[in-house]
Amino acid sequence: MTTPSERRKILIIGSGPAGYTAAIYTARANLAPMLIQGLQPGGQLTITTDVENYPGFPEGIMGPEMMEFFRRQAERFGTEILHGVVTGVDLSRSPFAVEIDEERTVHCEALIISTGASAKHLGLPSEQRLLGSGVSMCATCDGFFFRDREIFVVGGGDTALEEASFLTRFGSAVHLVHRRDALRGSKVMQDRVLTHEKIKIHWDSVVEEILGDDTVTGIRLRHVKTDEIVEHPCAAVFVAIGHKPNTELFEGQLEMNETGYIITRPGSTYTSREGVFACGDAQDWTYRQAVTAAGTGCMAAIDAERWLEAQEK
Repeated sequence: MTTPSERRKILIIGSGPAGYTAAIYTARANLAPMLIQGLQPGGQLTITTDVENYPGFPEGIMGPEMMEFFRRQAERFGTEILHGVVTGVDLSRSPFAVEIDEERTVHCEALIISTGASAKHLGLPSEQRLLGSGVSMCATCDGFFFRDREIFVVGGGDTALEEASFLTRFGSAVHLVHRRDALRGSKVMQDRVLTHEKIKIHWDSVVEEILGDDTVTGIRLRHVKTDEIVEHPCAAVFVAIGHKPNTELFEGQLEMNETGYIITRPGSTYTSREGVFACGDAQDWTYRQAVTAAGTGCMAAIDAERWLEAQEK
């Protein structure tokens, strides 16, 4: 770790709903938290347009605006918010050492990890250009906007099957694009999708292009065995090829599952290292919603506060 160095009682890494909620609670507990925003201040909600399923906003709210409210509330109670990226973490001894932008080291007695997860992308320029304008990574968040429209879902695992099944509530038809000739999801989900009258599966197919200028108007598919190209009109493309937790910094230092999500004790945010707590999508591979992330951020703050109090006693 590099110098200069300083010390804080509690440090929060990540600035999505989980991180900001943890900051609000720890600041109100007079713990004077420092929060490091990371590469994407505000988390995944900053690339989400209308948020209509977060309690307290009956008319809905834009994702970036909501995260601005979170940030201002955290600052109101005294959170020190640092625009920077964590480039190194040493959890081998206490206080923990956190390196920021390879030029500043902060030591902390307690650490809250809320680094979130990133949806895996197809890697197409058109996917990035139309993100939030018909391209989505979250059916629960955006499915409602495509009522009675043709919808495409890309993927073949449980996430994709769940998204496709959920989207049948809204779309006039749901098309599932899978690059193989057999689905990878659980048997229950496969049966649900394969027998649903609204779902059509495009086997052995990959997305060549998402069509549209300002909003999605269609999709271009390529059959991997014949190279046949087919275009289909649609209003939305949901990419559901999985999520990757942003936890690389903690590999070898914390217990994780096979896909990199941090393991926490049941009913808590305690990790395998005393004094380190994890919340939000960095440890939640089941729900991945803003409201559940905020809930675990609250849990992490309370867990950390009680842990620090116990150390002092």
